[in-house]
Amino acid sequence: MRKNKTNVTVVTIAIFIATFMSAIEGTIVSTAMPTIVGDLRGLNMMNWIFSIYLLTNAMLTPIYGKLADRVGRKPVFMIGLAIFILGSALCGLAQNMMTLIIFRALQGIGAGAIMPVSFTIIADIYPLNKRAKVLGFNSSAWGIASVVAPLLGGFIVERLSWHWIFFLNVPIGIITIWLIWRYLDEERKVNHTPIDYLGSVWLMLTLLAVMYAFQVMEKGFSFWLILLFAGALLGFGLFIRTEKRVVDPIISLALFKNSTFNVQNIVAALVSGFLMGFEVYMPMWMQGILGLPASMGGFVVTPSSVMWVVASFVSGGLIAKYRPRLILFWSLLLLTCGSFVLALVPQTTQFATFLFIAAFLGLGFGVTITTTTVVSQNSVAKDQIGVATSFNTLCRTLGQTLMVSVYGIVINVHLASGVQQNRAHGVTSDMMNRLVNPQTAVDLPRHLLPTLRGILYSGLHVIFYVSAGLMVLALVINLLTDRQTKKQSV
Repeated sequence: MRKNKTNVTVVTIAIFIATFMSAIEGTIVSTAMPTIVGDLRGLNMMNWIFSIYLLTNAMLTPIYGKLADRVGRKPVFMIGLAIFILGSALCGLAQNMMTLIIFRALQGIGAGAIMPVSFTIIADIYPLNKRAKVLGFNSSAWGIASVVAPLLGGFIVERLSWHWIFFLNVPIGIITIWLIWRYLDEERKVNHTPIDYLGSVWLMLTLLAVMYAFQVMEKGFSFWLILLFAGALLGFGLFIRTEKRVVDPIISLALFKNSTFNVQNIVAALVSGFLMGFEVYMPMWMQGILGLPASMGGFVVTPSSVMWVVASFVSGGLIAKYRPRLILFWSLLLLTCGSFVLALVPQTTQFATFLFIAAFLGLGFGVTITTTTVVSQNSVAKDQIGVATSFNTLCRTLGQTLMVSVYGIVINVHLASGVQQNRAHGVTSDMMNRLVNPQTAVDLPRHLLPTLRGILYSGLHVIFYVSAGLMVLALVINLLTDRQTKKQSV
């Protein structure tokens, strides 16, 4: 890349805007989800709104990363943004749960380019000693979005319509595309090596089979579940075979000979799974159990995003001085303690307490994710940065996708069981849909509210017990890594 012809400041701002768009989209959807569920009557399909987006995102992320290394960051980034904008506009036009899910899939296809290519561009235009600070600045988009999105999302849901939360992405995305087209300059890459189409197909089919299998697990053990997992194993085997034979594999298997690279990505996946449970189900707790409005439900995760930004800036200094394993030990310990607190707090816990817990978790999230990203980039050759970054993003997305499916199974099973046990008292599944939306919860029989909230509380607590298990596993994996690893010069 010809750095002297690229306007580094403007490109950084454009990346910041793209990150902000992704951040505000995710937070607003989480804030509006109870209202969407109440409007479209789809509590049992709620997890698909998140999982289908993450599924298509994960399937395309490694493809975008490889293309970014081969043909350039600029065209890949712009195409991804264009698809994301189209998907967002169609989501805003959805009138039922099924069409919303389909359009979220398209939105996810575009989103697969945003995060990994953004990080890759940052790696291109900034030297290593400044990269962590720039990632910290870029992460501040999440902090700003965490403050703006709940308030804006709550206003849109309460005063306009939830459809408008998706339309917000259209003007933001168009501005970003123009800035990247105008101010990011890079050499045209000419690579005559055949593209690994076959490997890409096997990888996408493997990811699709695995993630869809986690979706159908909700229905219990079945022939289809066995078939999907068998298909995933077959697809993975064919993918490995293909990558060993092709000249330019979509993901070089040599990357996995580096134990530091492997651990960083495994930890990133597990932490991202916990992050998904926290961001999706905490607003539901605030609205369904505490009866707070949508804006307050989304605002509960704001301290986490703010402290994430602070932690990202701190991470730059930590990475320069300490081994990744030591940094991750302390950040994962924070997350483990925080996850157990969420799993143990009583139903009467006040809103202010959750703000404190969220801030505590934000420190752990920020240090962990920033560290795994920078170390993953620095552990590979320069011509592999795009692939390494996209693989790190893929691991995070897989962690989110698989865990949102697991969380969906857990909460649906518990809610169904709770409704069945209290059916004689007049409790129905439709009441649970209405409970999580403050606008419809006011119409529920007052004498049933304690029972309904108790059912929801039980399901949410199991969600956070599962999250605590993830953090313990991440902590153990990090502790069991090679203790002889020398200090990384990153």
